[in-house]
Amino acid sequence: MGEGEAKRNAKAEKAMTLLEFTAKFGNEEVCREYLFEKRYPDGFVCPRCGCGIYHKISTRGLYQCKECRFQVSCTAGTILHKTHLPLRKWFVAMFLVATDKRGSSATFLAKELGVPYKTAWFLLHRLRSAMGQRDSQYVLSGIVEMDDTYFSGGPKSGKRGRGTGKTKVIVAVSKDDKGKPKYVKMKVVPNLKGKTIGKFAAGAIAEKSRIQTDAYSSYRKPLAEKYNHGFEVFDKDSGALHWVHKAISNAKSLVNGTHHGLPAKHLQAYLDEFCYRFNRRYFSTAIFDRLALASVSAKPLPLAELK
Repeated sequence: MGEGEAKRNAKAEKAMTLLEFTAKFGNEEVCREYLFEKRYPDGFVCPRCGCGIYHKISTRGLYQCKECRFQVSCTAGTILHKTHLPLRKWFVAMFLVATDKRGSSATFLAKELGVPYKTAWFLLHRLRSAMGQRDSQYVLSGIVEMDDTYFSGGPKSGKRGRGTGKTKVIVAVSKDDKGKPKYVKMKVVPNLKGKTIGKFAAGAIAEKSRIQTDAYSSYRKPLAEKYNHGFEVFDKDSGALHWVHKAISNAKSLVNGTHHGLPAKHLQAYLDEFCYRFNRRYFSTAIFDRLALASVSAKPLPLAELK
């Protein structure tokens, strides 16, 4: 579906309410079957022998291969790997995270789900990991605004601007032919040296794209070879690089508003969440489905990686 069609559908279709959502996914079996279909859209394939025939073990929530009798759950090897939470609570969490543009804090989610704060915190990080893994499969193209910024939460420093000791982030926003924003990518980086900027561009922006930046010297060399790079000295009130600055402002509102600041170690995960929702802002009626698909397609996130 193209962006124009998505916009039209977003206006035409009414988003599902939380009450309607919980009624649709009213029990564990319905949720399990939904995830199973998302994980095996072309039909079940045994991960051990490749057989496509199975039968359900309803009492244990498992699916058993008819040929080799290997048993698998619909969550094994996904972002929900070895979860002890009911799937209904996972579904409510996905719905809230996907549909509220302000995001959901662990404190709020813990209250809504009736779970401990640490459980809600880990659940949210796993969803953010799924979001980040999904968006890593795509690159920006066409006309792309790019700039850098910083977020509080990093090492303290008295410096300001690009010399600050705060957490540095590179941001890029692609635009359509009318100059409107399409998609965004944000990356926490250790520094703003040319090598670092070149590495970001190589992973986030298609070659031969037209990249617009300010005249910061570190942008010039790494963007000169594979991109059509245009840079200018902008007055701070000129309105240039409008969309990338708008994305930065909105991301900071999420971090400082919903989450009241956060450690630099976890900033990338929160930026992944922001970008994921922004990039699917015209899919309001399907954004839960997309997050559910991302969750069963993503690799597990061990708790040890967050400590």
